[in-house]
Amino acid sequence: MIRRALLLLLAPLPAVAAELTPLRPGMREGDALVARLRAGGLVLFLRHADTRGEPCDRSFRVDDREGQRNISRAGRGQAASIGQRLEELGIPVETPVLAGPVFRARDTAEAAFGAAQVRVTDELLADDYAGGRLAEVIEGHRRLLSSPVAAGANRVLVGHRTPLIMALGEVVGGQALPEGALAVVSPGSPARVLGILELAPLPGGGFHGC
Repeated sequence: MIRRALLLLLAPLPAVAAELTPLRPGMREGDALVARLRAGGLVLFLRHADTRGEPCDRSFRVDDREGQRNISRAGRGQAASIGQRLEELGIPVETPVLAGPVFRARDTAEAAFGAAQVRVTDELLADDYAGGRLAEVIEGHRRLLSSPVAAGANRVLVGHRTPLIMALGEVVGGQALPEGALAVVSPGSPARVLGILELAPLPGGGFHGC
């Protein structure tokens, strides 16, 4: 009930369309999205990689790896594949890549892009870790999603699904953003989701049981 109330309070606009269906390169719409990304000027929000089979969050402390739901072994391989596919597809990435401090987001970013290319920021904190700072965290998401991006590169954010729903609405809710998928966002006021891209989907994957 509290989570639903926060979603209603913090969502910038009521949902105006059904949740999106993930696209892949090789699909007509997926190829069009890739072509748009090659020009740069967009934001890529990467949901952390696969966590299936891993214990659920328990301590909700940012510095407690053992108390967190971490990416799985398959998730580490998935994250590395995402970074490789972005390079193969000629999609330019602005550095540093920005990642949330909860380990599943940070580990995904570092496996995909290399630790030296990643900067951790509390603006991409997971909602369950934000406590009384949730509104501030959602504002941080909105700022990073809406601020202009120079042509020739794409801003990459690595974080969590629920804060993205709070920032952008239910278009990225439901089954729209599996683990390891990327929401492609055109920055502005408001930011607009152009589509969801899957570059390294795992068989039967996408959603944990927590």
